[in-house]
Amino acid sequence: MNQTINISSASFLGDYRISLLFDDGKQQTVDFKNFLVRSKHPDIRAYLDVAKFSDFHIEYGELVWGDYDLCFPVIDLYLNRLEHNGYIESAA
Repeated sequence: MNQTINISSASFLGDYRISLLFDDGKQQTVDFKNFLVRSKHPDIRAYLDVAKFSDFHIEYGELVWGDYDLCFPVIDLYLNRLEHNGYIESAA
């Protein structure tokens, strides 16, 4: 049986790290710094501004910045796996 996983809470830890608590009880600290630094897309690089990066919220169990300006698949956050081959270049 497939189970939907949602983010229950998120806390900014500083230096582009966010502590996530999932509804199954798993906790994960995700470091977004490499993803942001390695991106060549200006809309993603804009989140290197710490004030902008730290202004996230949880919407429908997902971690979101702005009006879905920046978001990640929940499973990637759950597994702490942000980068995939070609993922950074195509994400916007």
